[in-house]
This record gives sequence, C-alpha cells and structure tokens, in this order.
Amino acid sequence: MAVILAPSILSADFGNLQRDIEMLNRSQADWIHVDIMDGRFVPNISFGFPVMQVLKQHAKKPLDVHLMIVEPEKYIERFVEAGASIITVHYETCPHLHRTIQQIHETGIKAGVSINPHTPISLLKNIVPHLDLVLLMSVNPGFAAQKFIPETHHKLQELRHLIQEQNSQARIELDGGVNLENAADLAASGADILVAGNAIFSSSDPEATIAAFKKADRERSHIV
Repeated sequence: MAVILAPSILSADFGNLQRDIEMLNRSQADWIHVDIMDGRFVPNISFGFPVMQVLKQHAKKPLDVHLMIVEPEKYIERFVEAGASIITVHYETCPHLHRTIQQIHETGIKAGVSINPHTPISLLKNIVPHLDLVLLMSVNPGFAAQKFIPETHHKLQELRHLIQEQNSQARIELDGGVNLENAADLAASGADILVAGNAIFSSSDPEATIAAFKKADRERSHIV
C-alpha cells in the first residue's frame, strides 16, 4: 500500500503562504499537515484560526490537524469549522481520551491520538480500536527541523503489533525528522503516513522533493 505523504505547513514560507499551499495542491502530496501549538503543552506557539481560514480557503487536499495543545476538547468544533479533515490530539493532554475521540467522530471527521517519544505504546491498548490513526512523534514536539530519534523504529513495530492484536483499522502516522534518506525504512517498519516539513520546504524545489518522496515509496513497494 502506498504511503501517504503529508507535508507540514509549519515549515512553509508564511510570507508566501498562498503560494506554498498552491504548490502543495499541484504536487503529489496527499494531505497537508497542520501543527497547532499553544506554548503550554509544547514550548512554542505556531498559529491558530486565522491561518486555518487561509488554509481552508486555498487548500484542495485534506487538512491533517495535529493539536499540540492542552484542553483540545474546547476547540474541536472550531477546528472542524475551519476545515480540518482529521484531528489528532495528544494522549498526554486528554484525561478523558475516549470522550474526546468520540467528540471528534461526532463531527463526522477522522480522529487520531499522538504520543510523545517517551510515552509507552502499551498505554494505547484500550483506545486504539477506536482510532483512525496513531501519530508517533519521532522528535520532542514543539520545533521544526529536529533530528529523528532512532528508537522510533522499534516503537513503530510495537505499535503495528498492537494494532493487529486489537483488530484496529488505525493507520500509523510518523512526524519528526523524516527525510528522503529514512522515508523508505520508516515505511518498511510500519508507517502508513509520513509527515515531512523541513526536508520539503527547505529544498530548492519543494515540489520535486515531494515527487522524490513518492517515487522512493513506489520503488520500495515494487521491491516488497
């Protein structure tokens, strides 16, 4: 199965945001990943509803919204109204996680849960049957352009086993330090969705870099 590529708009040029969104629309990218940071759960602030409205106006691909915020349940409906196709919340910020996932599903969109690098996979056992995706952070969340944490390969395999064991349909998404050098190995380890930001937007030709990601995945699938 082809891996879904979700470029992270966090690494885009915000002085030319419409231009970069239109580039993603033309490209072979599948989704657009949207990182929302509040400066409380993570040590950074990204953007909120005004930028979401711009994305909604111009994006022609699903908006994959990753809420790195405390009390995400307060804002679910507003992010759906702002164009989210998928909303992922953090295990670490949701004391009533089943309720929050149900709240997302009741809006008619897909729901995911993300975990930080130090959070054990085993904690997802009772929630994974209810999820559309699990987002593994392969860096500590909060900043772009960080180095990939190698132990994530093991967590990917452990999560794949848990999903199969629980008869879940959840896809595995991976975010942090993804580039052309490690993308094929991550897919082989079990990733269904790859988020790439700096690797795409810092390149001299982001659209060509996206095409290179997709080509590498096609070649991997052919070999497999």
